[in-house]
Amino acid sequence: MFRHGHTTFFLALCIAGFTTIGVTQLKAQSVANNPYHAVHGWESMPNGWKLGVPSGIFPDPDGRHLWILSRCGANHCANSNQDAIFKFDLDGNVVKSFGAGMFSFPHGFFLDHEGYLWVTEGAPAGDAREVEGLKLGLGHQVFKLDQDGEIVMTLGEAAVSGYGPNHFNGPAGVVVAPSGVIWISDGHRGGNNRIAKFSKDGEFLLEVGGGVEARSGDPGKFNDPHDITIDSEGRIIVADRGNNRVQIFDQEGALLAVWTQFGRPSTVVVDSQGAIYAGDGMSNDQWNPGWERGIRIGDVQTGWVTSFIPDSESPTGTGVEFLGVDFEGNIYAGEVGRQRLVKYVRFRP
Repeated sequence: MFRHGHTTFFLALCIAGFTTIGVTQLKAQSVANNPYHAVHGWESMPNGWKLGVPSGIFPDPDGRHLWILSRCGANHCANSNQDAIFKFDLDGNVVKSFGAGMFSFPHGFFLDHEGYLWVTEGAPAGDAREVEGLKLGLGHQVFKLDQDGEIVMTLGEAAVSGYGPNHFNGPAGVVVAPSGVIWISDGHRGGNNRIAKFSKDGEFLLEVGGGVEARSGDPGKFNDPHDITIDSEGRIIVADRGNNRVQIFDQEGALLAVWTQFGRPSTVVVDSQGAIYAGDGMSNDQWNPGWERGIRIGDVQTGWVTSFIPDSESPTGTGVEFLGVDFEGNIYAGEVGRQRLVKYVRFRP
């Protein structure tokens, strides 16, 4: 795989529509199209606060607001008195906020079909980012909140990591199907390396991957499943970051496709038009040689990449690890290393 300048050359292994691995389609592709320009400083924060790392961005169904999960002005919320969840209008003004003192290392974020907000605590066991949260009795849980910040359901045991139906190890992402079924990617860097399915009432239903020494590059297994989303057909799409690929499953956990054309994806989003957005903020000579960092945009049905927004700044630290897309097609990228939000506005077809 080679990447030079703004043009991508790759061979992508796509495995689709099977019950056993064996049907493959080899694709070669070149991408140079970047129809976006960057807008910095879009948000206007209250109380002298800074947004810090935006670890989740989701448009409100009203089409006039955007919900953002932040790490309290920095890259951590433990011991901070700043709110973690913000509701913005599309001009970047905060109209509501809450969540101070509720989270330690908020990571995954989702707004479900009933308007509930979901947040995961993503620091895995043994990670330095777990320590301060444990002192406060925080970590290793998934929260369901109403839009006033009241917790209506939790999954996992507070400040206790583990494996099985009732515990997580740094759950990284969460998505809720229209049926109410909950999917969680568990967990972040060195966690349980699985995705888990729960009923709308929080009953454990099944898992894919996982187990002792679960990290694996085999199809259907995971290495740091950093984000999870769902498309209009109910397919579960996972940013299997440590394996430099996207994996797609049906609602029963059967593997449908393995895509390697999205670099080293930390985040995946599917919009209402059937476009898939994958944020790669970590490709480098160590983790994914020959690939350029940035945002790849393609068709969720075929996996064909149509646009690429390069990360043109210094690759110090990590770039985009979180993404959201509003109903006008504007992209909001959460960058961890630079602790900022960047809005990308489409300026041509």
